[in-house]
Amino acid sequence: MTTSATDTDARRAPALRGQTLVVIGGSSGMGLETARHARAEGAEVVLVGRNRGRLEHAATEVGASGTAAFDATDPDALQRFFAGLPGPVGHVMVTGPGPYYAPLADLDHERTQRDWDAHMWLAIEVARLSVGRVQAGGTLLFMSGTGGRKRGPGLSLAAAGSAALPALIANLAVEVAPIRVNLIAAGFVDTPLSASLLGDDLETRRAHLRATLPIGRVVGPADIAALAVHIMTNTALTGATFDIDGGEQLVGA
Repeated sequence: MTTSATDTDARRAPALRGQTLVVIGGSSGMGLETARHARAEGAEVVLVGRNRGRLEHAATEVGASGTAAFDATDPDALQRFFAGLPGPVGHVMVTGPGPYYAPLADLDHERTQRDWDAHMWLAIEVARLSVGRVQAGGTLLFMSGTGGRKRGPGLSLAAAGSAALPALIANLAVEVAPIRVNLIAAGFVDTPLSASLLGDDLETRRAHLRATLPIGRVVGPADIAALAVHIMTNTALTGATFDIDGGEQLVGA
């Protein structure tokens, strides 16, 4: 007697059953899709974002157990949120705004500071506040990009962040062990944020990627979510950076 893959999947216990996932930046895009995948694996999810209306809509969509509307780069608000979490948390995922691109002559100090806070400092604060709140073997999962590995006008700040984040994540994994800390570095992902950044050029970008990427299609939020859930469930993974760009770096797309 043979057992089909479908039968096996139907009998498999949800991989995140009994665990809670907090998604900071969970009202749309990659964060929301990861929440959806985690719910399918049995997790309870708490969504965090700045826009209360979008957050509540997203929570209804995925069946979130809770929401919190605040600016995660506000240290006091972030501390209050972690202090108020009911019971231990299994995983925390942090997505953020896109990178700040500007030629050297146009770099704005205030925007540069906001970008630092939203990427580097937020990772440090989340790691610090997770000690004693996130279960041993649980995951802190952060997002970065592969675009900043290129060199050219306007990429100085993005390049610095792309180089620094993997080193930071690796060190945090040692400092907060046995909590695991990992980084997803994505190329172009077809999200509402990408649409807002590209505007009328969005469809041109999609068509170019379909024609040039080795995978023959555009990377979407579901691809990121599948990788994120795998990192949460594979307890051997920590201190690592996982590239997911459909081969974009290989062909210079």
